[in-house]
Amino acid sequence: MADHQADELEQALRRAVRGDVSFDTASRALMTMDASNYRRVPAGVVAPRDADDVAAVLAVCRERGVPVVARGGGTSIAGQATGLGVVLDFTCHMRGIRSLDPERRTAVVQPGVICDDLRTAAGAHGLTFGPDPSTHSRCTLGGMIGNNSCGSHSVAWGTTADNVHELDVLTYGGERVRAAQGLHDLPARLRDGIRSLAGQHLALLRTGFPELPRRISGYALDELLPEKNADLARALTGSEGTLGVVTEATVRLVEAPGARALAVLGYPDESAAAEAAHALLPYGPLTVEGMAADLVAGATGLPKGGAWLFVEVGGATREEALSRAQEVARAAAEATTDHTVVADPAGQRALWRVREDASGTATRTPDGSEAWPGWEDCAVPPPRLGAYLRDFRGLMAQHGLRGTPYGHFGDGCIHVRIDFDLLTEPGIRVFRAFSADLADLVVAHGGSLSGEHGDGLARAELLPRMYGTEMVGLFSRFKDLWDPEGGLNPGVLARPQRLDQNLRFDPLPRRPVDVEFGYPHDKGDFSAAVRRCVGVAKCRNESVSGDGVMCPSYRVTGEEKHSTRGRARLLHEMLTGEVVQDGWRSEEVRDALDLCLSCKGCRSDCPVEVDMATYKAEFLHHHYEGRMRPAAHYSMGWLPVWLRAASFLRAAPAANALAGVSPLAALAKRLGGIAPERDIPELAHEPFTRWWRDRVRETARGTGTGPGPGSARPGHGRTVVLWPDTFTNHLSPSVGRSAVAVLEAAGLRVVVPPKPVCCGLTWVSTGQLDRARTVMRRTLDVMAPALDAGLPVVGLEPSCTAALRTDLPELLTTDPRAARLAESVSTFAQALERYAPDWRPPRIDRPVVGQTHCHQHAVLGDAAERRLRERAGLTGTLSGGCCGLAGNFGFENGHYEVSAACAEEQLLPSVRAAEPGTEVLADGYSCRTQLTQLAGQKGRHLAEVLAERLP
Repeated sequence: MADHQADELEQALRRAVRGDVSFDTASRALMTMDASNYRRVPAGVVAPRDADDVAAVLAVCRERGVPVVARGGGTSIAGQATGLGVVLDFTCHMRGIRSLDPERRTAVVQPGVICDDLRTAAGAHGLTFGPDPSTHSRCTLGGMIGNNSCGSHSVAWGTTADNVHELDVLTYGGERVRAAQGLHDLPARLRDGIRSLAGQHLALLRTGFPELPRRISGYALDELLPEKNADLARALTGSEGTLGVVTEATVRLVEAPGARALAVLGYPDESAAAEAAHALLPYGPLTVEGMAADLVAGATGLPKGGAWLFVEVGGATREEALSRAQEVARAAAEATTDHTVVADPAGQRALWRVREDASGTATRTPDGSEAWPGWEDCAVPPPRLGAYLRDFRGLMAQHGLRGTPYGHFGDGCIHVRIDFDLLTEPGIRVFRAFSADLADLVVAHGGSLSGEHGDGLARAELLPRMYGTEMVGLFSRFKDLWDPEGGLNPGVLARPQRLDQNLRFDPLPRRPVDVEFGYPHDKGDFSAAVRRCVGVAKCRNESVSGDGVMCPSYRVTGEEKHSTRGRARLLHEMLTGEVVQDGWRSEEVRDALDLCLSCKGCRSDCPVEVDMATYKAEFLHHHYEGRMRPAAHYSMGWLPVWLRAASFLRAAPAANALAGVSPLAALAKRLGGIAPERDIPELAHEPFTRWWRDRVRETARGTGTGPGPGSARPGHGRTVVLWPDTFTNHLSPSVGRSAVAVLEAAGLRVVVPPKPVCCGLTWVSTGQLDRARTVMRRTLDVMAPALDAGLPVVGLEPSCTAALRTDLPELLTTDPRAARLAESVSTFAQALERYAPDWRPPRIDRPVVGQTHCHQHAVLGDAAERRLRERAGLTGTLSGGCCGLAGNFGFENGHYEVSAACAEEQLLPSVRAAEPGTEVLADGYSCRTQLTQLAGQKGRHLAEVLAERLP
């Protein structure tokens, strides 16, 4: 579309629509892709407020011949949520539950309702919405209706089509249609056309569709048969936005079991599991899910075997559910290698997380190679699944491909990501040839090309192989009845585009981009790192799950550009240079990354381990290269230098006094790019390293003060190097003194580096990577003797410890000392567990609240900390999410509101609700500062709590 046409379209939409109209570069870039292999660039995006807005958009676009694509959560895997023209984004405004009738077990919803929101609302009445794809925490009902989504519980509750009563639909031509059973409410043109189409082809409609539970491909024209009372709602479900735009839906709810139990059955291999699955259906399971060892390598809690079935059953009580699960396990015992039955809800959630994350984890093969959708969800009759899987594996081998099948074995539906080479012409030829051969194989087994996610751009071209040309001709006729101008999602289902057109990788650079980090898991290729994001959008979850972190800024703003996926999309478009044309200088990418807290939550919580904190640092480095930076990059990026200077000049008392004078503090904050709402932290009068040097001198003179935090008593066990990070050293030296006391009480001999060391974190987080490298190399020079001696290094500040573990070796890839230092680093609790395993901490016997530092969660893990707290009698769990301060982020001007909102998500409410006498734990300096400044609460490092109770 020419620029002047796009401008005119935008202005016309702004005049006609009350919702949000966005034709800017970032909004268009965010909508180029879904969770598929495909990419199409829209002219603009509209977030309608109601059905009248939708009608207005269609009228404006119809007048100009502009196509329209309806989009929900953007998690479609076949490309049908991408498109040219105008994208209708229903996730912003049209996401209400209009009514819920527990007696009739129905709900009336708008298309942007998140599946889990409906399930939660229904759960208050003991009901649920049956279909639950693995993206149920962020996919929308409109998208589920468009794709006829299913999920793991379809063996019990069916597909979305089985759970839709009525649909309110707008056609591209502007007709408002109430789709239900029967045709009497339709406009005459549609009613007569549908009757003619169905009446002339009754035999074909009765015999031309395979009988299987997961037949999603094509239009469900058999639902128009008179014996089905012409169920138009079912016929439109699964039409992928090509016939009409759903503005409201009446859906069926089902009774949720009072309790559930999970039987996990181990089998020798995948085929054995597949052949056993259908035999378990007579026991009335809620799910029969299957996966093999090559998908879940390293997962804990699974019974012995090479493949597993997850069989969930329900009951009125926990005992009844457990009994039914045990019955299933006994019935399957002859074929299984082992089994486990789990009735504990937390244990079930942990196991289900393995399955639900598979759509992301499957995008990397065991050797790290990329794998892609495209043949994500073929389905065959369940009794044929074992034979089909053997043939499927053989076909992959024949084409030199690899993949890890998993999925809904009870319904005969298989998900798989395959290591297609979609970057080269020979690889794309293989992709096309394999697709044709696999379509023939599926049809030979009586199956459907799509068993859940729809045909989209990925499979619609191959529908003649499944249905024949006569039936596909009827699909085109049906499309023309509803959309004679072809304005809704063109190129999908009817008259499809080639399956090797519009591939998302086509415009990417073929040579590696010049970058600073090593990207070891992506073979040094920044483009491959960005490609990690396949779009399953776990980062768009609107609440924290358990101890998860990702993605705090999205949960505050609700805007796609502030999700990990949104930022990855903008980086992808930056690399392609088509929509985002300014490369590393892009203001759109910078603005999206501005609210990234660099919490690293995505590094662990994203199923494919996208590391947006690293990508942000990389981008900032290039964006500001050779240019003036924001003031905060100089004030907080160089914080270690300023603090070291203040220590050398012994200026802490004067600096603290000046910070207490409001006009001077305000001036300092303005000059330093610091949020005016923030207090300037107080500097320690005596840094930890000065205290340590004095202590060493006293010990040498024989004047040690005896046991306690100031003790000069050396330990007699393993020697460990205590890392004097900037925050501990200059801002929280009591943490360092306490750690010395505890480590020595545990029998360890503590040493501290003889010269200043720094992990470089503040320079990394502000993208000053050249300076970060210089600092890191100096640190390695200081640490060389300790590394040569094989001494372990103990970190106290989680963010600095994580930087040593990841940022340092990824920036200094050619210096072997960097990897050695990274391998030697452990947290405070890990060091006690590894090097003083017999030490017993003092019993404190007190409840705790607080927060696990986001870098600890994402990079270091907190299992040792949990065990140490348990041994000390510190009971309770710490909050998930992020405190929101996140180093320099919460101090930077313009970030205060988001920073405070992150803290209000979990941390601050948990602290306020704590009983008197509860210990507030926060190992990170940022977390402690946030607690002090926003809640007036003093948080303490675990080392401080333990040191206080030492004998």
